[in-house]
Amino acid sequence: MSAVLDHLRLMARNNAYANERLYDACCRLSQAEFEAERTGFFPSIRETLNHNWEVDRYYLDALKEEGQGLSVFDTPHLPSAASLKEAQQSADRDLIEFCDRISEADLERDIAQDRGKSGVFQESVANTLLHLFQHQIHHRGQVHAMLSGTSVAPPQLDEFFLKFDRHPAAQRFRETD
Repeated sequence: MSAVLDHLRLMARNNAYANERLYDACCRLSQAEFEAERTGFFPSIRETLNHNWEVDRYYLDALKEEGQGLSVFDTPHLPSAASLKEAQQSADRDLIEFCDRISEADLERDIAQDRGKSGVFQESVANTLLHLFQHQIHHRGQVHAMLSGTSVAPPQLDEFFLKFDRHPAAQRFRETD
């Protein structure tokens, strides 16, 4: 097995673990706190999590070459943390399954990404996965900061890779030690 594939597969699992921890916290918020206007790139925790879910679906569609393109953004935003948690878990499972199925040769394969008026661009599978992970980390960090202004403390999200620091909940996402 290649180190690159191992890393991408671990990143997919870390992504699912961190999302689960973040959503567990968000599900303890009242609906009013979940929707409240906050400082961030998006105006609320709800809007930020909906954006992450939408963008995951967009890139998964491109990675799996399903052809939905920008139409994934036509889906109405989900109203609650619980409904978003379920939808995000499904996307996270799809991402893990995709990473588990790809080969080293797939990493360099170009896939189409519809950018609307800007056109359709070709990006490699590897760069698309790296961007997807970075995008998730970026916006999870924003939600983490937003949680600091609520009644629910933000959870640790970086306890996945090191054995010394690993949260027990992370263990089930790991294939091997």
